[in-house]
Amino acid sequence: MKRRTFLASGAGIAAAATTLSSPAIAQGKIEWNLPTAFPKNAPGVGSNVRNFAAKVAAMSDGQLTFKVFGGGELVPPFAVEDAVQQGNAPVGHGPTYYAAGKNSALHWFTAVPFGMTSSEHFAWLKYGGGQEIWDDIYAQRGLKPFYSGNSNTQSAGWFKREVNTLDDLKGLNMRIAGLGGEVFRKLGVNSVLMPPPEIFQSLQSGAIDAAEWVGPMLDQAFGLQKVTKLCYLPALTEPGAGLAIVFNQDAWNELPAALQSICENAAHAAALESHAEFDFFNAQAMAALRADGVDFRAFSDEIITGMRDAWVQVQEELTQANPDVARVRESYDPYLAQAQDYASAMTLPMLAGRG
Repeated sequence: MKRRTFLASGAGIAAAATTLSSPAIAQGKIEWNLPTAFPKNAPGVGSNVRNFAAKVAAMSDGQLTFKVFGGGELVPPFAVEDAVQQGNAPVGHGPTYYAAGKNSALHWFTAVPFGMTSSEHFAWLKYGGGQEIWDDIYAQRGLKPFYSGNSNTQSAGWFKREVNTLDDLKGLNMRIAGLGGEVFRKLGVNSVLMPPPEIFQSLQSGAIDAAEWVGPMLDQAFGLQKVTKLCYLPALTEPGAGLAIVFNQDAWNELPAALQSICENAAHAAALESHAEFDFFNAQAMAALRADGVDFRAFSDEIITGMRDAWVQVQEELTQANPDVARVRESYDPYLAQAQDYASAMTLPMLAGRG
């Protein structure tokens, strides 16, 4: 492990950028930098990491605290896990698929097209063996991950013009993250990944023709409705995006067992709040956006069928190329099938009957 920035206090405050050691922890209080991939003041994704930090501070009675840095403040948004792996930060926050260039299997710990809902995803991680596989894959890079929340059902994207057929998609420049980008690329879209703060300006300037971000709450907060009033939903290519707190394994090992337990439980408590925050404020934001003239539409059957066919190709290509993807799917796919059967028998009829 390389160096990391922390502050330890006992008789006094130790210098920053000091190698982490057990004696330093034993002195008393610890403050660690915690970079996130998102703007730290953003609702949902930003409040998730702030809630985690606040809970750890309260539960540890100030013994362990985190100084949260937004995306780009300490490290670039897409380099948070690199910084943690290299020991330049002891812990980071974001979606695992931002680091999928290291291992394509990481997509399954955030979201995959036509995959699990937020609650199903956490159920798989907690009880279906997903966390154990995640731990093992991350251990290869000296990392320790914890689930910390989910965006719940997302919007498919904001478009400057109607897309009714597969031909309408061809040639579009679209900001989209994860394997949804690969699906749309199969359909002739130029899929572009850019940091969240760049989305509005790029859509407004015409650099992109469409943008997938998160859902009503965050889309409204980032002002996408000021550029176009046409939004397609839901995001079948990203049903809900998981968030994670990721520790450098050496830093994690230095923490006493009590602080480790606090961090794990704080991450899960922050996840519960995150689910509630997205559900509540997405509903409010959608009502406000409708009142503002936003036209919410569903993709046509032709486009949905095309996306589903493209996803079959994408996941098979990844499975053939990466044994870790095959291993994840051996666990993920059977539970997804069971969850789908259950939802069809229980959840969908309940929602339909509710009116």
